[in-house]
Order: sequence, then C-alpha cells, then structure tokens
Amino acid sequence: MNHKKIQRLMKKYHLYCQIRRRNPYKLMAKRTAEHRVCENKLNREFSILTPYRFFSTDITYIFYSNKLAYLSVVKDIATGEVLGFKVSERLEMNIVLDTLSDLKNTVAFNLKDIMIHSDQGAHYTNPQYIHEVKELGMIQSMSRKGNCIDNCPIESFFGHFKDDVDYKNCKMFDELRLLINQYMKYYNHERKQWGRKKMTPVNYRNHLLALK
Repeated sequence: MNHKKIQRLMKKYHLYCQIRRRNPYKLMAKRTAEHRVCENKLNREFSILTPYRFFSTDITYIFYSNKLAYLSVVKDIATGEVLGFKVSERLEMNIVLDTLSDLKNTVAFNLKDIMIHSDQGAHYTNPQYIHEVKELGMIQSMSRKGNCIDNCPIESFFGHFKDDVDYKNCKMFDELRLLINQYMKYYNHERKQWGRKKMTPVNYRNHLLALK
C-alpha cells in the first residue's frame, strides 16, 4: 500500500502509532564526542571480603505520582554499605558528580586506588566524570556493553530498594527525597542481611575490619 492510503485509513479508524521515547543516555553521548569506555577491571569479583576496595555505582529511574526522579548510588561491594547517593529530578551530569562529592564527604579515608565500577552509560563515559574519578585517585572499571550482570551488586540493591520503599505514593519531590534519605540510614544501620552473617552493612564492615 501507498503510505498516503495507510495514513487515510489510520485517520478514518482513529489509529495511532506509538512513538518511542528518546533514550536520554544516547542523547547525552551524542552531544560529546569525547566519551571513552574503560575495560572491565572488576571482572565479576563480587566475593571480595575487603571493605573500601571495590565500589559499584549506577543510576535508576523512580516513578512516583506521575513524575520521574533519578537515584544515583555508590555501594561498597564487600559490605553492601551505601557510601554515597544523590536523588535528582533531572538526568544531568551533576547527578553522578554530586554522588562522587557525597562519597568524598561521607567516607573518612583516602579514596586513592579504590576501584569504582559502573556500566557504560553516558554519565560514566563522560570526560567530566572520568576527570573527577582521576582527581580522587580512584581506578575506573566498566561493565561490558549490554551485560548488566557485570554490575549486579548495585542492580541487586536497586531491586531491594524498590521492593522495600513505598515511593509511588509520594506526591512531592521533597517527600521522595526525605523517604530515600531515611531508607539509606535504615539500609546501612538496621537492615540485616542473610548473606552477611545476618548483620547490617555497617556491622558487617566493622566485623571484616576487625579480622584484618
């Protein structure tokens, strides 16, 4: 059929074609031609028992009250402790840069030579992020393209977060941010985990450090 006939038929029977949303990550990557990918240095070494050596980071979408927010998190792979996070209404570079700032302000030690692992999203391949990671003296690692299992520690955290937190009933962004702040404290200090000897992430971290 000619495309004009198809258009007439669609108009006659009130048929509409669903238009896919643009991927914000791809749009951001196109604006900068300097995005670089790092090798997968972590290589799924998730059974590490040394705190403050290997971190996992990512961003997740949060749908609430017909609105959209974004949560960026840095997690210690050994202990499960959330060491830095940022919740934002916009998916801009500041969300990951502010997460690094929160990480730097939260931990009371030098970040030099600590590995931080992410996917190949536009934020993590952006020259600004790469520069900031180098400034902190950290080692950058990335999952292979299209392989979410390479970063499953943070994916697992987001799964627990969305199961535990009743964020969909939040009406305002400030309400959502407060709820997330409360959950992060609960997760680190109160939520015991079976795979970590039934300890909270903070207790398990102290336990591992006492063994050294």
